[in-house]
Amino acid sequence: MEILYTFIICFAAGIGAGLGTGFAGMSAAAVISPMLITFLHMEPYHAVGIALASDVLASAVSAYTYGKNKNLDIRNGIPMMLTVLLFTVVGSWVSSLVPGSTMGSFSVFMTLLLGIKFIVKPVMTTRETMEAADPKKRLIQSVICGTGIGFICGFVGAGGGMMMLLILTSVLGFELKTAVGTSVFIMTFTAFTGAVSHFSIGGAPDISSLLFCIASTLLWARIAARFANRATPATLNRATGVVLVILGALILSVNALS
Repeated sequence: MEILYTFIICFAAGIGAGLGTGFAGMSAAAVISPMLITFLHMEPYHAVGIALASDVLASAVSAYTYGKNKNLDIRNGIPMMLTVLLFTVVGSWVSSLVPGSTMGSFSVFMTLLLGIKFIVKPVMTTRETMEAADPKKRLIQSVICGTGIGFICGFVGAGGGMMMLLILTSVLGFELKTAVGTSVFIMTFTAFTGAVSHFSIGGAPDISSLLFCIASTLLWARIAARFANRATPATLNRATGVVLVILGALILSVNALS
């Protein structure tokens, strides 16, 4: 019965994490970590490691789907990716030095607010407008923003995907589908780096929880990414907003139980 209970919790966490990843490039840790901590009473540092590991394949398959539909800008995403990778390791190391209660859910309100933003004020930037931006200015912005995003992603295993989506759309001027595609591409590598750092520092996680979370997150991320790439910009904005608001409310509820 214990393994069945673990499967149900991990599968439910994977649904939210996968939909958030496929629709909005959201870090799986924002959903999986509080679920594992609350319902499986898992140590926070291990929960974040499992969540980051779940992010790797989910983000990779989402990035592949977006790339296949020409909604991925690798060239402009690489400077941010390299900076994020570096500071993800720094953040992961710092998080190992602080109490588990310090880690967790500060990105919940960002998730809610960003979801409301997509519903009320959708991102309607065109590819032409995106490509007209000054490349030097974009490079500087990418490095500066990547520093903060990487540290936060490594420290709490959450917030990185949301912050990247916000920066890519609001600061760097990406249109929504390309922003999500580029975000999940970057998150594939940051999640892998964060997971390896967590497991190296904190030890091996619970294998059954790890496998269940990875499988569920991968499945639902694939479904969400396929839908997102077929949707119109207006529909994608609304769908992304609704998903983020629901996930934000769910995480708040889960945190209230802990």
